[in-house]
Amino acid sequence: MLHFFQQGGFFMGTLLICSIVSVTVILLRSAALRRSKVMPKIIEQEIENLQPGDNTDSIVKLARLVRGDESPLARIAQVGLQHLQWPKAENVEAVQTKARREIVHLESGLFILEIVVGIAPLLGLLGAVSGLVTVFANLGDSASVSDPRGIAKGISEALSTTIVGLAIAIPSLIFYSYFSKKVEIMAAEMETLIADLIAKCYFQKRRRDVQNENYEGL
Repeated sequence: MLHFFQQGGFFMGTLLICSIVSVTVILLRSAALRRSKVMPKIIEQEIENLQPGDNTDSIVKLARLVRGDESPLARIAQVGLQHLQWPKAENVEAVQTKARREIVHLESGLFILEIVVGIAPLLGLLGAVSGLVTVFANLGDSASVSDPRGIAKGISEALSTTIVGLAIAIPSLIFYSYFSKKVEIMAAEMETLIADLIAKCYFQKRRRDVQNENYEGL
């Protein structure tokens, strides 16, 4: 195995660096994109259980819950709850701005996987071509080219970088697609939850305003 990597030369070393980077990103994103860390179940349930006719205490309880949490869902919900005195359209815009920032944060690091997917096969191919050039150059300089086993061995050694490049790119592509889809799904679910939360809070706010107007009219 050591000889297999040594025969790839400089390009094999570059591919090993790519593999280390890819594995590191995969492990970090696997930890960061756990559903329990992005969308805690307790906050999700509190938003779903909140009813349009609930009193202010329920909203205050939810506000305290999200204030003590560092998940993306909690940070987005906190923005919406902090600006309930704003007009609904302005609050929705503030929430959308915060949501976009959180999605960008969730996607951080995925571009590295995308780069690895693109360059690993190319580095493997470049290493193979470089090795083949060396093999045929040596054959051209040699007076005897009657041993086909030596030629085959040289070509097989030259193609080793191509194998490693593809072996790195394929898992990286799988995890990149998986993480991208996971972020997309969680973003859609958070958007639904926050839209539901805003609608319920402003329903309660409109209800209080109507009651106050009726009281003042009396």
